[in-house]
Amino acid sequence: MSLNYIKNFYEGCVRPPTVVAQFHTLFFGSVRMFFLGVLGFAVYGNEALHFSCDPDKREINLFCYNQFRPITPQVFWALQLVIVLVPGAIFHLYAACKSINQECILQKPIYTVIYILSVLLRISLEVIAFWLQIHLFGFQVNPVYLCDAGSLGKKFTIIKCLVPEHLEKTIFLIAMYTFTVITMVLCVAEIFEIIFRQLRFPIRQ
Repeated sequence: MSLNYIKNFYEGCVRPPTVVAQFHTLFFGSVRMFFLGVLGFAVYGNEALHFSCDPDKREINLFCYNQFRPITPQVFWALQLVIVLVPGAIFHLYAACKSINQECILQKPIYTVIYILSVLLRISLEVIAFWLQIHLFGFQVNPVYLCDAGSLGKKFTIIKCLVPEHLEKTIFLIAMYTFTVITMVLCVAEIFEIIFRQLRFPIRQ
């Protein structure tokens, strides 16, 4: 029985019930994760080491960098990807435990409703992550960051710091915003696909 659960869970993960969801899985799993894992490390990997202020002292650089980056973009986007995957993972786990075939998901009202709720939750999490990204990182990385270092001592007030590869980081930010918008659009399109299917082929009670 446990092997059957694992088989159903594996099939549920690799074969979503809608065409849009299959494309979303491909886009989310390959393009977005590859972009973050490979290019994200190349752009942000050594940012803390190359972040320098005037005066160029280690404690000042560290203090201002922590102010500049309350959370590193790689960590934020990795958390975003994991959290957004949670609703779908919970649904597929539920489907595996109930031995629900993918063909049955859109054929019974209760399964369809639960699946739609998981998609809506996924959209909500993407919207929250989008808002947080704007709040934390904005849309552009400036070459100079003005650090408020008043708490370090009276002789320090506003310190100028140089941000390395600011243009690359701006391009990467726009790309991550674009990926978030695309995934939200795909989720909305998936709901419309489900509605269209139910109108064309009414679900069996």
